[in-house]
Amino acid sequence: MTPTRLPRTLVVRLDSSGDVLLAGPAVRAVAAGSSRTALLCGPQGAPAGRMLPGVDEVLTFDAPWVGLEPPPVTRAATRQLMETLTAGRFDRAIVLVSYHQSPLPVALLLKLAGIGRTAADCEDYPGALLDLRHRRRPRRHEALAALDLARAAGFELPHGDDGRLRVLPPPPTTHLTGPGPYVVLHPGAAVPARAWTPARAARAVAALSAAGHRVVVTGGRAERELTARVAGRHALDLGGATDLPQLAGVLAAARAVVAGNTGPAHLAAAVGTPVVSLFAPVVPAERWAPYGVPHVLLGDPQAACADTRARHCPVPGHPCLDGIGDAEVLAAVAALTDHPADRGEHTQRGAAV
Repeated sequence: MTPTRLPRTLVVRLDSSGDVLLAGPAVRAVAAGSSRTALLCGPQGAPAGRMLPGVDEVLTFDAPWVGLEPPPVTRAATRQLMETLTAGRFDRAIVLVSYHQSPLPVALLLKLAGIGRTAADCEDYPGALLDLRHRRRPRRHEALAALDLARAAGFELPHGDDGRLRVLPPPPTTHLTGPGPYVVLHPGAAVPARAWTPARAARAVAALSAAGHRVVVTGGRAERELTARVAGRHALDLGGATDLPQLAGVLAAARAVVAGNTGPAHLAAAVGTPVVSLFAPVVPAERWAPYGVPHVLLGDPQAACADTRARHCPVPGHPCLDGIGDAEVLAAVAALTDHPADRGEHTQRGAAV
């Protein structure tokens, strides 16, 4: 009997680096059942995609229906994507989207590119665009929802894979952080409503330092002014000093990470580091809380901005996050670092403190 040929599979996740990291378990399941696995990402998510185990190739497309500043629709960009997808000779595709997004724009392009079987979570009527219209379970975490879809499409995690977030081993970063234990505070976020104001973050750094923690402040190149202000004279400022793999290394060596609901919080989870999650309720924590590691959720889940998906805080003073006291932050860090065994638990331990 001739063995069945494993499919060439395309996984689509077009938005942010954090969303791509949350897709990691689903990608590994697809890779275990495919002869080749490609990941189609947006430009913001592509660096994270290159860090996921199981990915053979990362393709990039800046989709006009995704992102905070989507590009205009052009025939040239669409034609280039179609040529790339056609050349990939993919047998199957899985389109991963968040609960409030539609997979149908890219599903149309996948069909036009000749991809044989496409699966996605979809609430809208898909017509002939989807071969598997999957229904997401209510209030499902993004990582689990993606894995549910992969399983429905016939892909299972390989034996021994625990389904947690994971990235390729990051490089050593002691030359950046210096020796000795430290706590990371990441003050930025692509969506301002999901982060502390700079002054509040700076006070937290001072409080952590006064409590005896060595603090490392991280951020991207565009956040250098922010990280310098937040670090002040109390912390090491690594703003703009790391690419994404190096940031993973910095986070992996930290005792804990204090961050908003943003990509670095999910990157910390992917390297197994506990997270103090400053979680603004503009999106539900049950879907985007740090996954698979010990964590503590801080913030007011009943705030007036709850479930609004607001990008900028609609409430004066940003009370849901800036109202978190220093004592709460210190207690959360202590809860995650005082017991060394916590680093090996990898269980979700979210709590409102």
